[in-house]
Amino acid sequence: MIETKGLRKSYPSGKHGRTVVDAVRGIDLDVQAGEIFGFLGPNGAGKTTTLRMLATLIRPDGGEALIAGADLLADPAGVRRRIGYVAQGGGTTDQATAREELVLQARMYGVRKAEAVRRAEQGLAAFDLTEFGDRVCKTYSGGQRRRLDLALGVVHRPRVLFLDEPTVGLDPRSRSQVWAEVRRLREQGMTVLLTTHYLDEADALCDRIGIVDNGGIVTEGTPEELKRKISGDSVTIGLPDAEATAGAERALAELPCVRRLEALDGEDGLRLHVDSAATAIPQLLRTLAASGIEPEHVQLQRPSLDDVFLALTGRALVHSG
Repeated sequence: MIETKGLRKSYPSGKHGRTVVDAVRGIDLDVQAGEIFGFLGPNGAGKTTTLRMLATLIRPDGGEALIAGADLLADPAGVRRRIGYVAQGGGTTDQATAREELVLQARMYGVRKAEAVRRAEQGLAAFDLTEFGDRVCKTYSGGQRRRLDLALGVVHRPRVLFLDEPTVGLDPRSRSQVWAEVRRLREQGMTVLLTTHYLDEADALCDRIGIVDNGGIVTEGTPEELKRKISGDSVTIGLPDAEATAGAERALAELPCVRRLEALDGEDGLRLHVDSAATAIPQLLRTLAASGIEPEHVQLQRPSLDDVFLALTGRALVHSG
């Protein structure tokens, strides 16, 4: 449903625009019909630029793409007829009602007025907005407004939906509602390509993920496939204070079983990456005991998407958004 080869985009930068910044360095994609595919990566990685190219909002500098059978460069109008696009900032007007917005959006895609009114009513019901349908958008909560954005993105019944950071800034309940709506669209046969820097969102929502960094896809696969790429186990050791953490780091860093370790963010303790927790944990505990350090807790963790990102890029994603 979405196929790209070597898609790239550069921008002038610096004084007088003499420096060229490669925002997207050659994206190759193959997204199947009825799939939720996620671009996971930090801000500035090239996710939104790629999405905007595929949505015909900016022209690629190179490469090629087919979207639902339409050529991105040769037939951008055909691409626009086949897609829906929901920007990160949304597209609703404060003084308009949801019903007005939906009718207008359908009419802009050439839908006759009576049919547009019928689709607006269906959209309000499908996205749980009927009771708010005749209130102006400025009175909506963030979650209600985001559900309206989704309804606007699909009122013309596209085959492909592009979502840029669909839940950024939403509370947990609203995020869950948006996830449910995206899954429902996929169940109806729609293909969804979304960007996110939320690890839990990518893990819970996407059939496949492309990890994006510095304008390119570092790796891709299902969430479970990506986690399996990281061999070994992760062990978290909670420690009583900063002094104990520093001492434990010195004592454990040179053990052969420890492949990598880092201090925990926001608390005292270490996270260690080892080949096998079953054999490593006894060695870790013996070494700490010999150093006079008593851990508060020891926890074995499965590899996470953040472990994948860290292993592939050398930095964590968790707090990069």
